[in-house]
Amino acid sequence: MAEEFTLAPIRRLFKKRGELRVSEGAAEELRRALGEYGLSLAEAAIANASGDGRKTVLERDVAAARKRLLSGGEE
Repeated sequence: MAEEFTLAPIRRLFKKRGELRVSEGAAEELRRALGEYGLSLAEAAIANASGDGRKTVLERDVAAARKRLLSGGEE
């Protein structure tokens, strides 16, 4: 799933927070982590929409899924 993201924007995330150089390995690892988190977030948002009987994922589904994932579990 990480291949969905290119390395250039990942490197820019690092650069926005500091002036250190970023190794390719560090950028790759962040890309993998973001891909895994994004996949989990999408799955949780889809589950929320499906649980409400909808076929469309809404902004509120993503927001609720994000809140649930960041809190470490179910609400």
